Amino acid sequence: MRILIVDDEPAIRKTTRIAVELAGHTAVEAPNALRAHKCMEEEAFDAVLLDLKLGADDGLALLPKLLEKNQPPPAVVMFTAYANIATAVEAMRRGAFDFIPKPFTPDQIRGVLAKIEKSRALETRVRSLESQLASESPPIDLESSEPATRRALEIAFKAAATPANILVLGPSGTGKSVLAREIHQRSAQKDAAFVTVSCPSLSRELLESELFGHVKGSFTGAVSDTLGKVAAADGGTLFLDEIGEMPLEIQPKLLRLLQEREYERVGEARPRRANVRVIAATNRALADEVKAGRFREDLFYRLNVISVGLPGLRDRPADLARFAESYRQFFALRLGKKLVGFSPAVSAAFAAYPWPGNLRELRNVIERAAILSSGETIELADLPEEFGGRPDPGIAVGARVTLDALETEHIRRILSLARNLDEAARILGIDPATLYRKRQKLGLL
Repeated sequence: MRILIVDDEPAIRKTTRIAVELAGHTAVEAPNALRAHKCMEEEAFDAVLLDLKLGADDGLALLPKLLEKNQPPPAVVMFTAYANIATAVEAMRRGAFDFIPKPFTPDQIRGVLAKIEKSRALETRVRSLESQLASESPPIDLESSEPATRRALEIAFKAAATPANILVLGPSGTGKSVLAREIHQRSAQKDAAFVTVSCPSLSRELLESELFGHVKGSFTGAVSDTLGKVAAADGGTLFLDEIGEMPLEIQPKLLRLLQEREYERVGEARPRRANVRVIAATNRALADEVKAGRFREDLFYRLNVISVGLPGLRDRPADLARFAESYRQFFALRLGKKLVGFSPAVSAAFAAYPWPGNLRELRNVIERAAILSSGETIELADLPEEFGGRPDPGIAVGARVTLDALETEHIRRILSLARNLDEAARILGIDPATLYRKRQKLGLL
């Protein structure tokens, strides 16, 4: 790493520089705030070792200014002979990475530099994973040219900054989970956890344990204590996907969490507290579910503080072309193909199609077309039969194709029709983990 040492005592700078260089790093010295500013403007540093007292300058006042100089900002370690708890707390509050009292030893310098190296490595890993994730998923588009959809998004984003519960309604594949995550990112809880619970994916007993946790021995298979998703989301957001399918027996416990911020783990009588912001989503008409006795009325009203309805793709004709173009660009780049657009026949077929699978189906259709396309333009022949395209021998049982090709096409079709991955796994007769591995193997992630 490249380290800037800021101290008004030449002997301290020299001693610190030797320790830094013996640890395998390079160092630059600055005797005052003015020189430190100049050094930061001339080059980037991974870390700054900053004295609290710099003659006439104040190290604490200099600290936030140094953090603004580079992106990403350097890790600033304060050291001083005037160490006390209040000073350390104030330094950390202003953005210091760590605090070392004088006199310090070379081992202390090496130790804090090792901590910075580890932290930098983790940050680099996170950025790499974020970049990888971005390359594997199409860009998120939460804009609309349709007045009704635009109004729904405005309501969601206004409510995001409040602690209100939000209910997201809409058919499967319309982006309810994407919107929920964006609401979290715009909320006061954005730096805390965003935890998802898929309500249809588990039996009543397992869903209750998934939500609230359990104690060892509370049921067969409970071999250890488990905290549960509510505890994991404490201070953050709990997203309940397809809440319309939550069993009636669990609903009173969720209502208690919403009203009193209290819950109990399975097999435990002691109440626990959790401060979670709940976002729920469903493709069902919850008012009808209440009338039918399948959903508690009091829970419905508690969840329905802010209701946001996402229309299906067929009701968003002004957005269809933009979504299709975004997916085309993404898959062309991912596949390394030169695909400049859609033929007029494809655009007309897209406009006429009802899109029962909504955005999820659109993505799958365009991914398939990008794979099959042999030219620079996606043609009608590259689309599935329901769009007027040619029959694909790769999906016909008994055709001269490999089992992998047959399996890939079948899984792709089920994914485009199913409401979620758990339903797709049930239709295919495999567990969700196996479906994930197959999608990874077949390039369907």
